[in-house]
Amino acid sequence: MDEPITADDQDAVIAFLSDPASHGAAAGGVERIETHCSIVFLAGDRAYKLKRAIRYSSLNYTTRESRRAACEVELRLNRRTAPEIYLGVRSVNRDANGGLAFDGPGAALDYVVVMRRFAQSDLFDRLAETGRLTPQLMHDLGFAIARFHLAAEITPEFGGSDAIRRVIADNERELGLVAPALDGVAVETVSGRAHRALDTVAALLDQRRMGGKVRRCHGDLRLANICLWSGKPTLFDCIEFSEEIGCIDVLYDLAFLLMDLQLRGRGDLGNAVFNAWMDLAPETDGLLVLPLFLALRAATRSYALAGGAQRRANPRQAARLLAQARQHVHASIDFLLPRHPVLIFLGGASDPDRTELAAMLAAQTTPVPGARILRLALTGEAAWGAANDLLEAGCSVVIEGVFRDAAERQRAAGMASCHAVPSHGFFLGVPPVGLDTRLWQSLDASGGALAALASAVPSLTAAEA
Repeated sequence: MDEPITADDQDAVIAFLSDPASHGAAAGGVERIETHCSIVFLAGDRAYKLKRAIRYSSLNYTTRESRRAACEVELRLNRRTAPEIYLGVRSVNRDANGGLAFDGPGAALDYVVVMRRFAQSDLFDRLAETGRLTPQLMHDLGFAIARFHLAAEITPEFGGSDAIRRVIADNERELGLVAPALDGVAVETVSGRAHRALDTVAALLDQRRMGGKVRRCHGDLRLANICLWSGKPTLFDCIEFSEEIGCIDVLYDLAFLLMDLQLRGRGDLGNAVFNAWMDLAPETDGLLVLPLFLALRAATRSYALAGGAQRRANPRQAARLLAQARQHVHASIDFLLPRHPVLIFLGGASDPDRTELAAMLAAQTTPVPGARILRLALTGEAAWGAANDLLEAGCSVVIEGVFRDAAERQRAAGMASCHAVPSHGFFLGVPPVGLDTRLWQSLDASGGALAALASAVPSLTAAEA
């Protein structure tokens, strides 16, 4: 029978992993990174992740066998996205003389996940703090996430409206515990709006579950769990301890990252991720559930931040985390405000110039996560149908094309007239004869076009929200 580990046993394992001698002369010193569930020991070119002997409502690591199994699941799941980082699982054993060793003789005291070490400066949250995240890097990240989602195991036994109802209940309970440190009225508003939003999309959530949109995803897809490995965005440290938390709607998985970027003031980078993801895994009516998913992710993160503040001995650090927690509560409410999408047409100039300007427009357009870019040269007729569906789902759209043909501009005017959304056209360079100035604004196709669009965008978005 697998007996629960004693505090002395795990203390001995922690001491062993903290000792540079355990890792060989070439390892140098040992650094420790602690979370509420694990301790990571950094030694030389390796990282060793030990699971704490703890029990929470969502996990139970109180026995050796449970931790061994969790290590093996973590290895298997994370090798889907980071096979070069996740190397294996090793035991820490005690011999007859009481000495500890990796994979040694005697009984196993505990188990660790062994990983290749990477620079902490290559974590995406650190890259964000130092201003090193670029649109191209985020475009590559969006592609990587989409490929991962498309290949992930379909899990229809999870997800759907019942699962989201439980998420709302969990958020309500956990926010209630930290409400005295936050805004109690706002906390109640989060729960009420989430329930009302769920009522409107419950059937759609269930359709998505049965349609293969619920998969074995990452589950904790935020910047802190993405790194730059061999020059490529790489997802790691996915949820291994809970099938319900890990087997979710792909848009719910993506929403964590979009929310994280938005709350860091980098919604422009979130839009780059969103458009790249949509290029490989397009969604239309499914985007109706995205505001609820964003709100739930913000609410979940808010109580995690508030809980972290309660564990901080440094008053300044605690105050900073509480401020972030309040910011996330307010964002959760804002995500569920009525959505006012915008329809934008961008024509003229050369393809590279339009592509650059379309990305800028999409990144600055509300609501979150910005506008979906549709390129007539790539998708042709399908772009018009997708634009209609996206607008119906509350997502802003930028349609980019040449638009020198009168029939094409007439089609744009027809779409603008049939949707009750603000519609705007920008034509770069020498305008064609008969350009309808009621829809189209002519801009100089030079460096000044960027400045002109930058000044125009706020009037197209914030005033409509």
